[in-house]
Amino acid sequence: MKTTSNVAIALSVAALAAAQLAWAGQAPGSLADPDIPVSHHDRVYAAEQFSNTVSVIDPADNKLVGLIRLGDPSPGNFSPLYKGQLLVHGMGYSPDHRTIAVVSIGSNSVSFIDTQTNAVKHVTYVGRSPHEAFFTPDGKEVWVTVRGENYVAVLDGTTFEERTRITVPAGPGMQIFSPDGKYGYVCSSFNPETEVVSVADHKIVGALRQTSPFCPDIAATPDGKQVWFTLKDVGKVQVFDARPPFALIRTLDTGPITNHVNIVHNANGMFAYVTVGGLNVVKVFRTDDFSQVATVPVGDLPHGLWPSGDGSRIYVGLENADAMTAIDTLTNKVIATIPIGQAPQAVTYVPNAVPEGDGSQNLQPLGLAGQSAHIALVPVGSSKPADVAIAPTTVALFDQGLVQVLQAAVTGLQPKQPYVLGLADNSDGTGNVQVLANFMTNPAGSAIVNALGQIRQLVTPGMSVSGDRRRYLVIAPQASGKPGTPVQVQSL
Repeated sequence: MKTTSNVAIALSVAALAAAQLAWAGQAPGSLADPDIPVSHHDRVYAAEQFSNTVSVIDPADNKLVGLIRLGDPSPGNFSPLYKGQLLVHGMGYSPDHRTIAVVSIGSNSVSFIDTQTNAVKHVTYVGRSPHEAFFTPDGKEVWVTVRGENYVAVLDGTTFEERTRITVPAGPGMQIFSPDGKYGYVCSSFNPETEVVSVADHKIVGALRQTSPFCPDIAATPDGKQVWFTLKDVGKVQVFDARPPFALIRTLDTGPITNHVNIVHNANGMFAYVTVGGLNVVKVFRTDDFSQVATVPVGDLPHGLWPSGDGSRIYVGLENADAMTAIDTLTNKVIATIPIGQAPQAVTYVPNAVPEGDGSQNLQPLGLAGQSAHIALVPVGSSKPADVAIAPTTVALFDQGLVQVLQAAVTGLQPKQPYVLGLADNSDGTGNVQVLANFMTNPAGSAIVNALGQIRQLVTPGMSVSGDRRRYLVIAPQASGKPGTPVQVQSL
C-alpha cells in the first residue's frame, strides 16, 4: 500500500513538472497543453526600444518588478566605444520558461536572459537589423529573422551559437511555429510573400502571397489550423491554413498602423486579438467565423501583445504611452495599466518564469526610462481640446537626459504622399516652419515618424528655456521640397 502511494506521489510530481515545462494551452503552444493559472511565479516582459530596457511585471498584482537594462539612452549610445545594446525590440522565450531571447535591432544582437535571476547569460550577434527571435517547440533551435538581410539565422537552443541560415525573400519580419513543431511560418517586411519552412530540414515547403510587403507580426492558433499575420502598411490582417497547401482563408480590414496579432482560447471560444496603433484600440475577432466581437480602447499606439498562460488575460504594450495594459478576455475590458519603459515593442507572457523567490535580482527602478511627455495633433480647424480623444496623431517625447526622442504615430493623411513634421511659430500652424522630419505616408495614409533633439522644452507649456520661445508641432504636405499649409496642428 505504501509503495503504491509513493508511486502515485512520484507520478503526480512528474506530471506537475511536465505541466510546468509545457508551453501552456495558449499560443504559442498546443490546445492539448494544460492552462497555467496566473500567479506570482509568472512574468510579463516588454522590449523597450528607446530606453533600451526590458520591463518585468508580476501579473498576479499587475506591478512593475523592475527593469533589465541592456543599453544606455541617447546620446551615450552614439560613442564608438559603446558596448550596450541598441533599439531593444523583439522577444521570444524557451519552452521550459527559463530563458527569454531579446532582439536589439541597432546592435544586431540576441540577448539570452535567465528568467529567475534576470541576468544576461549570453549575447549572440547576427546579421543586419534582426527583428524577432523564437525557440522551436522542442527547444533545440532559436530562429532569428534577420530583417535587414535575406535569411533566418538558426541558433543552437543550448549554446545559442549560429548553426545555419535559411534563405528567404529579403526582409523576413517574424517567425512562429506550428504547435506540433513541424512548420515555421516566416512573413516578410520587404516582400509580399510568407514562407512555410520545414523545421526538420529547413527546407521551404510552401509560400503565400501577402496583400502588401510589410508584415511585422505573425501568430499560429493553438489548434494547429490557422496562421494570422498583420500588414502594417495597409491596415489589414490575413489568415491562412496552417496545413498544406497553406491556402489563404480570409483578409480582414483592421485599421491604420495594424501592429501585432495573438491568439486567446477561453470559455467563450478562440479569438484573435489585433493591436491597431492608429486607432489606439485592440480589435477582437473569432477564429471560426472571423466576426469582430469587440473593440477595446487601450491608449496610445498599442504594439505587442501576449496572452496569460490560462487565456484569462492579454497584455498589450502601449508604444507611445510607456505603459502595459491588461485586458480581461472574458469581458474585453481593461483591468490594469502599468507604467513601464520607453516605447514598448514586443511583449511576452511567461508562465512560471520565477519558480522561487520574488524574482527581483538584477533589476533597476524605472528612473529616466519612465520620463516622457505626450502630445496630440488634430486637424486644422478642429475644436480643441475636445477633439484630443479622437486625435489622428499621437506624439511621445521620450526623455534621454540631454535630448528627447520624438515619435509620432501619424494617421488621417493622404496615402503615399510626402509630408513634413515640423515646429511652427504659431499655434494655428502659421509662420515659419522648422522641419524636424520628412516622411512618406503608407497606403493607409499613416506613418511612424521619428526625430531626435532638444524638443521637449520647445513644445511643452512651461518648459521654455531662457533665450528661446515656445513653438508648436505641425504636419504639412511637402510641396517643391518645402512645407505647405499645415493640415494637422498641436492640440493645446
